[in-house]
Amino acid sequence: MKKARLATALLFLLYGTLIGVWTARIPAVKEHLGLSDGLLSLALLALAAGAITGMQLVGTLVDRFGTRRVLTPVALADGFLLIPVALAPNLATLALALFAFGVVHGTLNVAMNARGVEIERAWGSPIMSSFHAAYSIGGFLGAAAGGAFAAAGAGPVVTFASVAVVMAAVTAWAVAQSFEATREHPATEVRQNPGPLRGVLLLGGLAFCALIGEGAAADWSTVYVRDSLGGSAALAAGAYAAFFAAMTAGRLAGDPLTARFGPVAVVRAGGLLAAGGLGAALLVHHPIAGVIGFGCLGAGLSTIAPQVFSAAGARNPDRPARAIARAASIGWLGFFAGPVLIGGGAALTGLPVALAIPVVLAAVIVVAARAVDVRSSGVPVAAAGR
Repeated sequence: MKKARLATALLFLLYGTLIGVWTARIPAVKEHLGLSDGLLSLALLALAAGAITGMQLVGTLVDRFGTRRVLTPVALADGFLLIPVALAPNLATLALALFAFGVVHGTLNVAMNARGVEIERAWGSPIMSSFHAAYSIGGFLGAAAGGAFAAAGAGPVVTFASVAVVMAAVTAWAVAQSFEATREHPATEVRQNPGPLRGVLLLGGLAFCALIGEGAAADWSTVYVRDSLGGSAALAAGAYAAFFAAMTAGRLAGDPLTARFGPVAVVRAGGLLAAGGLGAALLVHHPIAGVIGFGCLGAGLSTIAPQVFSAAGARNPDRPARAIARAASIGWLGFFAGPVLIGGGAALTGLPVALAIPVVLAAVIVVAARAVDVRSSGVPVAAAGR
């Protein structure tokens, strides 16, 4: 099981690495095609639409054919689907390529989290947060790798092709190790049951609230500290760095905290930290307070998605992938809607007031934290945090 856990964590790290590489090379793709910010946003909407489409399709496939048969091909193909993105000659083909990448990436997201739930059930104690910590670390490594390729003068095609080849080789090994180590463990077998999904909409709502905050931090934290608070460029960059670092640290600490205090207490405390930290920063209205506030937001939101996916799978042990897919789709809507919602609010009331939206939604997480209670779902006692 240790080998299976490490191999599965490596899959999460590779998934984050690819998204980090893509994010780092977006400016180069934009410049190559001469796109405005608005046109680039349209292309990125195609990525979001593809991801949500993939998530809707994959749940049934995983629950019917098993995690390995779905996870293996999409994990191997994921990196290669970025190469057509770099080769796209115009906006239409870029959007089409991003949609295709999004379908595979969204499919992998669900299949990978379903595998994480299987490993957690077999492990017998909370480990889902550590997988998401690996994803966060991968995002940092991918961004660094993308920056290194850019600094060396390599274009997006060379970047994506190089990364895809290396990732495919490592992915093949990681998939083989993950499933070989648990091929006879009954807790990782997929079973069939036509019963209705349980608790998915509320869990998806929690993910939606959390991912609105993540999207807001990604797009608006630096703008808020620089433009609204008059902070330096270094402090502005530090706002998102603080959010990202705190989120990674929170995920690394999430599993032992969940084992000790239970998922409900962890989610509730996270919501309080996110709402209280960012809310206080907005009231203080100082650049350093802004950096600290976004750090609190990152730490507070860090364990929400892992707990949601874990609870969705645990509440629906016969159809975990379909449950995760439904919750993940709702959450992703929040991630992409968040920046737009904050931007629209900022146009009407100013950015400091608009940033109260993730504060309010973090407070909603506190109220609805009971949704992640899986004590009645049949998972092992330790995994339920009791």
